Amino acid sequence: MALAGTLASFQGAAGDILRRFAGVRLSAGAVWAATEHAGADLLAAAAAGVVVAPRPAGPAWDFALPDGPGSVGYVGLDAFSVPMQQPDGARAEWRMMYLGVLYTPDKGQAEYVTGWDLDAVAARLRRCAAERGYARAGRVVAVTDAGNGLEGAIRRHFDDGVLCVLDWYHAAEHIHAYARAAWPADEARRAAWSDRAKGVLYDRGGAALVGWLRDQELPAAGEELRRLVGYFEGASHRAAYPEYRSAGLDIGSGPTEAGCKVVGARLKGSGMRWCEAGAERVGALRALYESGPAMWDGFWESTRKRRAA
Repeated sequence: MALAGTLASFQGAAGDILRRFAGVRLSAGAVWAATEHAGADLLAAAAAGVVVAPRPAGPAWDFALPDGPGSVGYVGLDAFSVPMQQPDGARAEWRMMYLGVLYTPDKGQAEYVTGWDLDAVAARLRRCAAERGYARAGRVVAVTDAGNGLEGAIRRHFDDGVLCVLDWYHAAEHIHAYARAAWPADEARRAAWSDRAKGVLYDRGGAALVGWLRDQELPAAGEELRRLVGYFEGASHRAAYPEYRSAGLDIGSGPTEAGCKVVGARLKGSGMRWCEAGAERVGALRALYESGPAMWDGFWESTRKRRAA
């Protein structure tokens, strides 16, 4: 029941998945109760410092870089919006839920965690990293868009040696945003200038881009030029793309974005609105499911053992 409620809406789980695959007829309310109960168990275990052990255990995580020497364990952290409702069922403002992810260079192994509290998610991610053997990785790299305190949370909960990389696509979007404001009616010029600016950023890094921008005679476009220069001044320490590429490191946050999409999809179905506790419980279960069948089975095995004890 909890698996069905993790994969689909409670109504769809009861009226379609369980009916077709298990041959049972249950109400949506029964699936809702079972799913949220399981999610509450998962969150309670996490709050107590318990890290789910995969069953079967499987091979150790492989941090080797596929195209060169060295090893890396990746960390991602981002947020996605969730539609909310008030206690009386009235519509409320959407709220941001955080998602953290650990993954290997080949993307063959990944683990997701979610929650409302940024520091709690980062702390849980750190405990999971210890269990997955991140101490064996030569380097820990966090690829994020650096927004909303994400980098600060990673630095608070991981050691000072973590390398924070600014997601390339997020950085490039700031260049495109300025170009749209500077040449709103000239698509060809926008594209040509954006390509040159991204070339400087890609080949020479964020500090070089700041110098290049200052040397250009560019339209102010309101506040957009000042914002662009200020953004890369503040981000230059995490935008050394030539160094990252020469070391064989990722510069895009694709696994994190994908995690936000698949976990968020369960919470943002047509007509859905959530209370705080319900969204957190179902989001935690969906993150666990997306971490792989061994993680899902490991949680249920540990749950059965706790109940038997």
